[in-house]
Amino acid sequence: MNLLILGGSGFVSGTLARLALARGHAVWTVTRGQRPPLAGTTALPADRHDPAAFRQAIRSAHATWDLAVDCIAFSPADARQDLAELPGLAAQLVFISTDFVYHPAQRRFPQPEAPAVFLEDGYGGLKRQAELVLSQAENPGMAWTVLRPCHIYGPGSLLGCLPAHGRDPRLIQRLRAGEPLELVGGGHFLQQPLLAGDLAETILSLAGNPAAAGQTFNVAGPEMVESREYYRLVAEILGVALEVRELPVDAFRAAHPEAASFLCHRIYDLSRLAASGASVPSTPLRAGLQAQVDALLADALGADA
Repeated sequence: MNLLILGGSGFVSGTLARLALARGHAVWTVTRGQRPPLAGTTALPADRHDPAAFRQAIRSAHATWDLAVDCIAFSPADARQDLAELPGLAAQLVFISTDFVYHPAQRRFPQPEAPAVFLEDGYGGLKRQAELVLSQAENPGMAWTVLRPCHIYGPGSLLGCLPAHGRDPRLIQRLRAGEPLELVGGGHFLQQPLLAGDLAETILSLAGNPAAAGQTFNVAGPEMVESREYYRLVAEILGVALEVRELPVDAFRAAHPEAASFLCHRIYDLSRLAASGASVPSTPLRAGLQAQVDALLADALGADA
């Protein structure tokens, strides 16, 4: 398969590129060229916010792709660019959205793709507007699928899934030092952390799948756990105890309104994804966190060498 990744040097896009290469696929990546390209990929350097440069980059490849995956779209303008530039070059598009499209105060448990109440502004609102560009296109010119992943973790990223320790670069050091973690609501919000490798498997499984065309799917991990259980597992892997200091939800939300989408239960109905025949994430949370902790510790040893 020929695969085009918009992105390729980031956490999710890099994980996808490495898995695709391991499966024997040919991979092209579109990035700004600020990091060295992943070995084995064909780099197409361009800033997507420069429309002419983006157009030139993908046409300079003189290739067509079975699947294009947009890992870096954040706005309806980005989705319109996909529809303008990719038909005729890519047979299919997978658009990576987010579970933050759902209104945090009006969710169902578990949350299906529809019916749903969506955000209209901020990061989640922009992603939702981008989804609508695709779903309302009369003649998109290619098959498309939208994925709404929840919290993504795994090697290549920092640990932490909840304020005030989300993507905390010092989380391992804090736990080893016996420092209490300050978790909003005591960490009792439910989550389904999604291993990046499992998300990459789901993406690749959509290629050539007619049941996925024109569809939107939730993507989440196999376990529904309290956020504090995530941190407890990390502590267990490190061989230390977890101590939690609760931050009041209302006070934190008032001081950090931008964090509202983190301060709710994030659990999802995956039945539509399963019914499509796509790969449904299955890696146990502890196994995924073990791999992530191992990778971070190895990186730390390398930095100290």
